[in-house]
Amino acid sequence: QVQLVESGGGLVQAGGSLRLSCAASGVTFSNYRMGWFRQTPGKERVFVATINRIGGTTVLADSVKGRFAISRDNAKNTVYLQMNSLKPEDTAAYFCAAAARASRWDASYGYDYWGQGTQVTVSS
Repeated sequence: QVQLVESGGGLVQAGGSLRLSCAASGVTFSNYRMGWFRQTPGKERVFVATINRIGGTTVLADSVKGRFAISRDNAKNTVYLQMNSLKPEDTAAYFCAAAARASRWDASYGYDYWGQGTQVTVSS
């Protein structure tokens, strides 16, 4: 059974940092491209970042470029999202996702498995 479990969310002041983690189990982690999305109430999930299977290629949404970074440790079956210079508009539930197939990396339908999400709240 595939399971993705996010952690590391919380409340932080604007300008602060958080590191989200997503631990995978029940999969051969290195076979999956990983992504992070975020969602606010009443809105669709929005792409944040993705990383390829071996971690050599990353893509970030324009809204987080220069502030966020995605990385992975295949030995630990974990993907990370380092978030720096946080802004109130970064407030959202953050979800990690795993994709086994070649598909749109910036769309939620391109991913096969999802975590339950972790809340990030940035106060002004």
